[in-house]
Amino acid sequence: MSKQVPQVETIFCHETGDDYLVVVERDGQRLFRAKLGLSETSAGPRPAKFRLKEGSSEEPRQPDEFVELARRAERIRISEQTSPDARRELTEMLAGYQLEDKAKAVRTCRYCASAGRYSPITTDTAVKDDSDWICRDCARQELERQLSFTGGGEVTGAAKDRLEDLMLEVQDLERIVNLLKGQLDPDLTKFDTISATVDEIDPVRTDSLNLHPGLQDLLEDRFDSLLPVQSLSVENGLFDGEDQLVVSATATGKTLVGEMTGINRVLNGKGTMLFLVPLVALANQKYEDFKDEYGHLVDVSIRVGASRIADNGNQFNPNADVIVGTYEGIDHALRTGKDMGDIGTVVIDEVHTLKEDERGHRLDGLISRLKYTCEQRAKRRDDYQGAQWVYLSATVGNPEQLGDALESTLIEFEERPVPIERHVTFADGQEKVRVENKLVRREFDTESSKGYRGQTIIFTNSRRRCHEISRKLDYSAAPYHAGLDYKRRKEVERKFGEQELSAVVTTAALAAGVDFPASQVIFDSLAMGIEWLSVQEFHQMLGRAGRPDYHDKGKVYVLVEPDCAYHNSMEMTEDEVAFTLLKGEMESVMTHYDESAAIEETLANITVGGKTAKALNDRMLGDVPTKHAIGKLLQYDFIDGFEPTPLGRVVTEHFLAPGEAFTLVDGIRKDAHPYALVADLELRDEDL
Repeated sequence: MSKQVPQVETIFCHETGDDYLVVVERDGQRLFRAKLGLSETSAGPRPAKFRLKEGSSEEPRQPDEFVELARRAERIRISEQTSPDARRELTEMLAGYQLEDKAKAVRTCRYCASAGRYSPITTDTAVKDDSDWICRDCARQELERQLSFTGGGEVTGAAKDRLEDLMLEVQDLERIVNLLKGQLDPDLTKFDTISATVDEIDPVRTDSLNLHPGLQDLLEDRFDSLLPVQSLSVENGLFDGEDQLVVSATATGKTLVGEMTGINRVLNGKGTMLFLVPLVALANQKYEDFKDEYGHLVDVSIRVGASRIADNGNQFNPNADVIVGTYEGIDHALRTGKDMGDIGTVVIDEVHTLKEDERGHRLDGLISRLKYTCEQRAKRRDDYQGAQWVYLSATVGNPEQLGDALESTLIEFEERPVPIERHVTFADGQEKVRVENKLVRREFDTESSKGYRGQTIIFTNSRRRCHEISRKLDYSAAPYHAGLDYKRRKEVERKFGEQELSAVVTTAALAAGVDFPASQVIFDSLAMGIEWLSVQEFHQMLGRAGRPDYHDKGKVYVLVEPDCAYHNSMEMTEDEVAFTLLKGEMESVMTHYDESAAIEETLANITVGGKTAKALNDRMLGDVPTKHAIGKLLQYDFIDGFEPTPLGRVVTEHFLAPGEAFTLVDGIRKDAHPYALVADLELRDEDL
């Protein structure tokens, strides 16, 4: 500051200790900061010291310079954080120079004021911080500082944006920090509501179905009329043999569509029913369900792979009326030349698996090979009419395209019987259990208008975590996963159905098969094993919340651990994944082929179809570079002409990718120990 006193717009004064910080501004820009000290005189308080501040240094100036600045200023502002006594002192000093009319106390950001910035705030722009108010910029910085040591890790991306938006919306920093500490403030945790929608569809009465008497009587005993998606399916040719793709939300009754036509065709002598699912645990569960519900009408068997049969000792019976199997189990039978008999109905559950990286191409290939097998049998047998195909999924982003690709009639039903509130909050791994306990208790203590207590499904990523959570909940709860035997799982289902359990804790891998009438779903983790959930899987799982006959609404809580990943192969963190899932659009279901997948499926198609392998490739959903794949198969000595070599047969029967096959062959040639071979395969997968 020169001896020539500049023209200024604003002088801002803020109490600091026994002195005042003075900020001088012109055109919205700070000219300088200074420290002002007052002393009491016979005429009242007067400037006693005035020092220009430059960083940590101070340059003394004549106290009268402050008075001259004050005379030239358009306005003088005093922070509200300045104590009442200090404000009176400043005002009295200014009055001694007839400048009191320029002075006014204003609400300012205390962080800015302490840092020498004039930052006036209003009711609309201020954010509450303890008992004080701060500006939005300082609130963001303070939130970031709090996030650095609260909530288990660094919060980034969409999660950070979400927290900032909430803070500016409620104008209260402490409420956001409390949210990070596991406090369940519903105004802050609520992300959105998926509204209830009801399509007007005239229900089909069960007594009008005219099915085989055994099934007809069973259905009439259970229902007066079919649910909407079942009615739509029947009206669109289900019992006339029409192939159908049935897309409908979880718990809307689509599984019965496949069961009804399959059992009816079995009882009317139109061939075996195959009911196929992606996982062994789901196959075991569905097998037991079929035996319970239809065992008095049909023989039921299970096929889950070369050796992984249900642990109750039941062996695969290829002549059974109903075969429940995994995709791999039935595909293994085809690849090894098993006679599948007269297949009358094929139900593919979870058909959106077609889009998955590892299992997708195998399901695509299985469908092609199974259709070929049925067509070949029909050519040899005049009395065999082939199979009806029913594909089921809760979540498909491109249903029309997929229906066309599968050459099936699309049955799409978008009803959501009850609204679902979706909430998201933040907690670390240990804090999550405390939050879950609070949510489970609150839900179980609440009764719906239909007279049912609220019950919860908690999805997590490991069996061990299932047991850990269920042990720590105050109210009665139970783990539920594929590692439990059938009897124990059925006991859990019974207790939940009779409202003896407040919650079940299950793995994400069993999400497709969990059919508990829950009002609330909690995501303890957004991972399935060591992979993040897809948008499809997430929507399918959250769709378990709320049943129209039990609940008024469903509730979903996503518990996010900031900066968390469950395996070093995971590229994103849980807070990033959470908002990708919450905002994500349903992904298109289509199969994509890399070289390895193309080689594997072409080898399987040659094994099953010989020279017709190209036709089998061409009918698959994904584009398979057949010529290139055959060239590689010849180069690898997996085929000889259009026949698999002994090596190729071993490779295809064990579902080996080419790289895995070469790892094994190389190890065998070097007399490697079997354990070493397994280790090499595991390390190879880690490197991919």
